[in-house]
Amino acid sequence: MGEMTQAGFPVPNGFAITIKAYDLFLKENDIVKKIYDILASIDANDPAQLDSASKRIEKMIVNGKIPDEVAAEIISSYKKLSGRFKKSLVAVRTSATAEDMPQSSFAGMGTTVLNVKGEANLLTAVRECWASLFTGRSIYYRVENKIPHEKVKISVAVQKMVESEVSGVMFSVDPVKNDKDRIVIESVWGLGEMIVQGSVVPDTYVVQKGTFAILSKEISDQTIQLVRTGSGENKEVKVSWPSFRQNYIHTITSPRIRNGQRKKASST
Repeated sequence: MGEMTQAGFPVPNGFAITIKAYDLFLKENDIVKKIYDILASIDANDPAQLDSASKRIEKMIVNGKIPDEVAAEIISSYKKLSGRFKKSLVAVRTSATAEDMPQSSFAGMGTTVLNVKGEANLLTAVRECWASLFTGRSIYYRVENKIPHEKVKISVAVQKMVESEVSGVMFSVDPVKNDKDRIVIESVWGLGEMIVQGSVVPDTYVVQKGTFAILSKEISDQTIQLVRTGSGENKEVKVSWPSFRQNYIHTITSPRIRNGQRKKASST
């Protein structure tokens, strides 16, 4: 995100909670040995054992106390992000140190908490993100890929919410064919949580990197989307604007972006 910001892309403001904060949290609550003892005692191929271990570890983390100095820095950064006398809605999402490795990827396994408002809710969301490092899915994936549990740490990104009509993921290299000349774009209606968690089959566009020509597109039958309600809750609703579908990919591949005028293009 830092590189995108420096390149001129419109990236929502935010801040990062580093793995050092995560390590301090584990130490404050004296749960490091407890976590790894639990993980060492189970058969990850046994669903019952995996589920039980995951729940025990997650409970320790979500009920743990964030060190005062860490909590103070998080709250201070949130207040600075929000502005004076304001409490911004933010997205709180995970970033594991082992994400996007050459032979494995943890992308989509961590928790994302959307529309978080207020200091107490933010601290709760941070703990939920830390705990997601130990979901059954994450534990099993590390075991299957022979990645030591203790080698994987987790940071948390906090960014201002964008109430998006369309969300997506763009790969600068084709992740399936490893084709460096192609960009792959996957998109869904509404907030992006549904694409990250795999809840909806996204539309997929393959774009030629040199010319930005659309080489292929697969349009899925998306009937639901995630939106924020007036009460601040996230809710699944029916998709109601299919006529917009073509406009967004056109914006991405428009001459203004090819010529580097990203900020103007982002408002269309």
